[in-house]
Amino acid sequence: MKKTPPYLKKGDKVGIVCPAWKVDNDLEDAIALLKSWDLDVVVGKTVHSSYRQYAGSDELRAQDFQSMLDNDEIKAVFAARGGYGCVRMIDLVNFSHFVAKPKWIIGFSDVTVIHSHIHRNFGIPTIHGQMPITIPDATKESLLSLKDTLFGEMPSYEYQSEHTNIPGEGEGVVIGGNLALLVNVLGSVSDMDYDGKILFIEDVGEFYYSIDRMLWTLKRAGKLKNLKGLLVGGFTNLKDNKVPFGITLEELILEIVGEYGYPVAFDFPAGHIDNNYTLIFGAQASLSVNEHHVCLAYIDEQ
Repeated sequence: MKKTPPYLKKGDKVGIVCPAWKVDNDLEDAIALLKSWDLDVVVGKTVHSSYRQYAGSDELRAQDFQSMLDNDEIKAVFAARGGYGCVRMIDLVNFSHFVAKPKWIIGFSDVTVIHSHIHRNFGIPTIHGQMPITIPDATKESLLSLKDTLFGEMPSYEYQSEHTNIPGEGEGVVIGGNLALLVNVLGSVSDMDYDGKILFIEDVGEFYYSIDRMLWTLKRAGKLKNLKGLLVGGFTNLKDNKVPFGITLEELILEIVGEYGYPVAFDFPAGHIDNNYTLIFGAQASLSVNEHHVCLAYIDEQ
């Protein structure tokens, strides 16, 4: 049975750690925002640590994350930023106390490794949403979606997509994250079961051929065949070769998954974009898609 972490209340303590790259600017805006939500902010050692490109050694990043997981006063843990490094420390973390007393883990990008590991092994919901380093540039709407979700309001999104979707209806647990990181954990102890799920994907700074290759990797591994739906979020700052790839991102995706017949929703407002709306990974949702209209509504199971 899935154990949903308790939602936050005013006065709760929340932690900020850096499980990946080091922070190269201050987090004053993020701390001020969380305090404006009447939360007490505890800053981990890694926020001010540096080792190569990381926020401290693998051991320190694991220990800092561990201390937040094991501290019962901390009700949620924010990853300060992504970058790269979570895969180097994830196997050093003992999740036994977290499983006994779950709390919200928040982040995106490289934090996909942590999301995926938790869902594969423990089935505890986590939050894909804005991180402290992205808060200064975040839209008010995306930050409000994060606040509302943390305080117990189930997300529901309705929007018009610019690109033509594959229409359909689906219901299932939402999983996913950064495409490159989903491929990174493929075949490992952090690799999720995709069958019957609504999959969300996003990425940044990749070549078109690389996205094609990663999606074919997931397809050949049997990950894309039995989904209930696909949410395509922000694919930003894409690059092409001197010899153009020749098709758009949307055409690329439709070539790979179009045969399966489940709904595919483009332009979902989440990913490496300012308007990065909050998703609960590991929670049940219903998806309704027509050619340009998309509705994703989480189902309150409590």
